[in-house]
Amino acid sequence: MDMERDKKVIIVMPAYYAEKTVEKTFRAIPEGSYDEIILVDDASQDKTVEVAQNLGIKTIVHEKNKGYGANQKTCYDNALKMEGDIVVMLHPDFQYDPTLIPEITKPILEDKADIVYGSRMIDKSLAKKGGMPWWKIFGNGILTGYFNLMLGTKLTDAASGYIAYSRKVLESIPYNLNDDGFCFDEEAIIQCAKRKFRMSEIPIPSRYENESSSISFNRSVKYGIKLFWQIFQYKLQQIGLVKIKKFE
Repeated sequence: MDMERDKKVIIVMPAYYAEKTVEKTFRAIPEGSYDEIILVDDASQDKTVEVAQNLGIKTIVHEKNKGYGANQKTCYDNALKMEGDIVVMLHPDFQYDPTLIPEITKPILEDKADIVYGSRMIDKSLAKKGGMPWWKIFGNGILTGYFNLMLGTKLTDAASGYIAYSRKVLESIPYNLNDDGFCFDEEAIIQCAKRKFRMSEIPIPSRYENESSSISFNRSVKYGIKLFWQIFQYKLQQIGLVKIKKFE
C-alpha cells in the first residue's frame, strides 16, 4: 500500500470471457496504487475464473449471464461492503491502460473531483491511432455533445468505461436501478449530474485489439438511441411530466 495514500482504493473488474487478457491486465497495474481487486465473472464459459483465482484476485461468479450493467452492480455492492473509499472500474480485457490507475484516482485523493473518467477523446488523434473506428469517434462526439447540452456537463468522452468513483457517489446514486446492459455508465452520469458531483477527466490512450471487447455497429446504434431517450425522459421528469425512480 502507498504510504502517502490514506484512502482505500478498490479496483473492480467486470469480466466476461477474459481468460486471455486478465493476467496481463493484472500484471500492468502499478504496485501500491490499490488495496484490493475484485473480479466479477458474468458466467463466462472459459477459464477467466480459474486464471483470476490463480492470481489471487477475489473472484465472484454469476451463475447466469446478467449483462454488463448487472456485473457492475455486483462489483460496486461488494466494493462498498469491503469499505472502499475509491472504486475504480478497470475492464480485464486490456482495452484500458492499467498503468494509469494512479492518475485516475489522483483527483479524488486530492479532493478535486468526486468522479474521474478516462477520456479517449481529449486527443482525438490518439483515438484514431489506437484503432478506434471512425463511426465510434463520430458517434461518441454526438452523444457526448448531447449529454453536455442537456446535463450541463463538460465531458469529452461520455462513453468511457474507465471510471473512478468516490465512495460518497456510489452511496448516493441509485445505481442498482440502472440498466443491466451497456447503458449503465451513462445513466450513472445522469444521476451524478443531477446531484452536482464534481466530474473530472484524464487523457487515456485508445486501445482496440482483437482480444478487447467492443460492441458492434448495430448494437452501438441501438445503445445510442436508448441513451438519447433516457436523457429526454430525464428532462421530462425535471419539468414534472414523467416520474422515473432512478432519476429522482
